[in-house]
Amino acid sequence: MLPYQTLLRLDRQATTPLPQQLSATLIGLIKQSVVPAGTRLPGSRTLARLLQVHRETVAAAFEELAAQGWIVRQPARAAVVSRQLPEVVAQPLAPVPAGIAPRAGFAFPRVSPAALAARPLPLTLDEGSPDGRLAPVAALARNYRRASLYLAGPAARLGYGDPNGSLRLRQHLAAYLRTTRGVPAQPEHLFTTRGSIMAMQLLAQLVLGPGDAVVVAERGYRAAEEIFHQMGARLHRVGLDAQGLLVDEVAALCQRQRVRLLYLTPHHHFPTTVTLSAPRRMQLLALAEAHDFIILEDDYDFDYHYDGSPILPLASADRHGRVLYVGSLSKALAPAIRLGYVVAPPDVIAALGPLRRVVDRQGDVLLEAAVAELLAEGEFTRHLKRARRLYQQRRDLACQVLREELAAWLTFTIPAGGLAIWGQFRPGVQLPQVAAYCQQLGLGMGDGTRYRLDGTTDGRLRLGFASLTPEEWRRSISLLKQALHALYPTPAG
Repeated sequence: MLPYQTLLRLDRQATTPLPQQLSATLIGLIKQSVVPAGTRLPGSRTLARLLQVHRETVAAAFEELAAQGWIVRQPARAAVVSRQLPEVVAQPLAPVPAGIAPRAGFAFPRVSPAALAARPLPLTLDEGSPDGRLAPVAALARNYRRASLYLAGPAARLGYGDPNGSLRLRQHLAAYLRTTRGVPAQPEHLFTTRGSIMAMQLLAQLVLGPGDAVVVAERGYRAAEEIFHQMGARLHRVGLDAQGLLVDEVAALCQRQRVRLLYLTPHHHFPTTVTLSAPRRMQLLALAEAHDFIILEDDYDFDYHYDGSPILPLASADRHGRVLYVGSLSKALAPAIRLGYVVAPPDVIAALGPLRRVVDRQGDVLLEAAVAELLAEGEFTRHLKRARRLYQQRRDLACQVLREELAAWLTFTIPAGGLAIWGQFRPGVQLPQVAAYCQQLGLGMGDGTRYRLDGTTDGRLRLGFASLTPEEWRRSISLLKQALHALYPTPAG
């Protein structure tokens, strides 16, 4: 017998698995005729003992050699080196590419680019995000750990779950919506998602088809409008005033053609922050019933209202199954905590599950369990009370600083709620230039082009105040003032 113990050297410190080392070494010995064709190899048990490896290591190597045609295996007989060895043709090595190709080697439909996150800057004037530093992280982490230990227990609850979302979360969320918004939801009316964008995407996929007419405001939420465009819908814009959407224009449009869906953000319209009045809400519900269209109500920041009592959602008064109500817990907690929801009739909820399974299968089981406990123990409500009080203080300070520092360039109305101020810059101010200048100073801000699909701007901009401390806000506005003064000096300057 050949001295296999000497010929077959294995490196147990190498990253290459032992079966692959063994098969590669044997192939080399066969090529060099050290182990000639027709040689009867030792049995797997014998060779494993000689090499001091597990028998399965030898068996795996033999299986690979047989698959490549280097050896022949027969039942109850030792493996033999094949007399018809695979033809080995030397192939020149291809040069190693420097990286991934700069462009795809195939054609595909071009999609309108979404707003991309710019490089991190020391300060950012966003469009109205909550301050993630205020999130109840300690309570959430505690609940997340408890959920992890419980769900990973002997009952093996970390398997596939309900695409509709955690039942416990839907139970507590339904109770919360009944108490705070008057929406008469039960768990069977709720579907949880990874944020409100996903909720709107699923709903649009369910109810819209190519050519369907969708009514939106003349200035609205671009992400939602992009979704409708992707579904092949035709957008029809109606005007806005201080009481929100112009319902008379909606009624006139319905007289001219069939409308499939109307999208609105009635609590604080995005981006203008105006609230849709109660009479207009009732008019819209009546129009939806009379003209057979759907209302998609995006109530993204109901929890933040500072002056007086908020007007209840349209969904709280819907008795004919016309309203699809979408909300988000991300605005209440933190943007990174992706939790949205849909409130709709049970047949709509049942239809969303199969659509979700195609792209997501289910939500984040652990996160949903942790947030359910926040609701159950009252921490969610306590957090909102603290955040609402703090954001009102930040709103008041933000408006004061804007009046003191930017009165020569900016006018605005104090918002009754929400997380941002809708400002109008004086004629001639080109926001793209201002935004570019601010970026050089270390301040990120929008350029006003996100509120219309055609990318135009008329000097109007959302200035989010909630995510910045008072000191951060003052520094941000100081940098914005520096840019404005450099580009558009005041008459006195």
